[in-house]
Order: sequence, then C-alpha cells, then structure tokens
Amino acid sequence: MAARSKARKRALDVLYASELRGESATDALDRSIADGEGPSNDYTAVLVRGVEEHRARIDEVLTSYAEGWTLQRMPAVDRNVLRLGVWELLYATDVPGPVAVSEAMALVTELSTDESPQFVNGVLGSILRDRASLV
Repeated sequence: MAARSKARKRALDVLYASELRGESATDALDRSIADGEGPSNDYTAVLVRGVEEHRARIDEVLTSYAEGWTLQRMPAVDRNVLRLGVWELLYATDVPGPVAVSEAMALVTELSTDESPQFVNGVLGSILRDRASLV
C-alpha cells in the first residue's frame, strides 16, 4: 500500500473514531501526537486538519450531491470517506481528481458495505465534474 493510501486510511480512522466519541478530529489527532502515537505520515495530519477546517463547506457539498441521503443516514465510514474525498477534490492542489475518487472507492471497498463503492463513486464523480464551480 502506497504511503498516501496509508495516510488516508489513518486519517479515516481518526475522523471515524473522533465522530464516535463526539470530539473534534483535530483534538483527537493532537492528543495522539502528544501521546507519541501520532501518524507517521504528515499527510494524515494534513487530511484531518483540512477536513475539520472546511467541514461546514464539505458537508454542505455532500448534502447537495448525495441525492436521497442525509449525512446522518449514511454509514459513518462512507460519510467520513466522502469528507476526505471532497477535501482532496476541492482543496488538495497536488491530488488529481480521479486519484481522489479512486482512493475513496478503495477505502469503502475494503471497509464498508457492498453498495458503498457505487454510492461513493457516484457522489464524488458528480462533485469532480462540477468542482470548478464548487471551489
């Protein structure tokens, strides 16, 4: 597994766990760093901090593009993978759009339901198509 793929998976772990605990993902990340258990790849922190910084806009975009699904109704893994994917599509200048979509699909294929890859691909594909108007 490539370094950035591992960083995405670790960022997903932080986002998912912090959501379950009802705490900020940046607080969870900072605590793990302070405890010496922080991520070994800096991109994990970039992802977590980026998602948290832009979470309101990311969730607004997801709400608009996830037709028939509220954020609360989505499986938690899917919701957080989508947040990572939207952040990479809209804010990461060094990640090609198709790579962001592909990486998100790989995460949900491994960690979520059988229907998740198709759902994530559809949502992120539509956002990729329209991203120039979303930034």
